[in-house]
Amino acid sequence: MTISEYFSTTNGHGVLATADNKGKVNAAVYSKPYFKDEKTAVFIMAERLSYDNLKTNPYAMYLFIESTSEWTGKRLYLKKIKEVDDQNLVTQVCQACDYSHY
Repeated sequence: MTISEYFSTTNGHGVLATADNKGKVNAAVYSKPYFKDEKTAVFIMAERLSYDNLKTNPYAMYLFIESTSEWTGKRLYLKKIKEVDDQNLVTQVCQACDYSHY
């Protein structure tokens, strides 16, 4: 199973952890990522603390916990490679993600 198939078929909750350029950590609940390809995760972000942290420190970690009776999930170690401010792309990503099972 590919990582994009895993996230498109598995229910659960995610947390995105970031840190600023001084190492002060932040964690925020985030929806599942959209995958452009098997190595590129896409997140839609509001201009809040996680977003601000990624402007000065491109590294983050996403922890996904499956909605099962077992403690299982995935960890993604991430590096921001680019930022796109395109409402059409946001709409396309939102339409591709199925949030009906939340």
